[in-house]
Amino acid sequence: VQLVESGGGLVQPGGSLRLSCAASGFTFSSYDMSWYRQAPGQERVLVATITKTGGSTSYADSVKGRFTISRDNAKNTVYLQMNSLKPEDTAVYYCKTARIWGTQYWGRGTQVTVSS
Repeated sequence: VQLVESGGGLVQPGGSLRLSCAASGFTFSSYDMSWYRQAPGQERVLVATITKTGGSTSYADSVKGRFTISRDNAKNTVYLQMNSLKPEDTAVYYCKTARIWGTQYWGRGTQVTVSS
């Protein structure tokens, strides 16, 4: 199983970024996927989750109305569209699989920095 995040970078407050997570090594369309983030000195926290079909999504209160999780099962990719970014959104963002035969898999993360 491999998860590779991309799309992070430096953006000004109020700006937007779209993160991608390319998955391989498993049947992507059979598993829910999630995005997490970890700010410096803080625990890793759940940002958003999408079901295997993309029919249902859920979000942390801190990002509701600003972030949108989506997936393309034909491309084995999950996305996180982030709008109206705030400095407190600065973190390393990780994608994660649901449990596959009891194991959850993580990507290596992509840095998002929101600063003027």
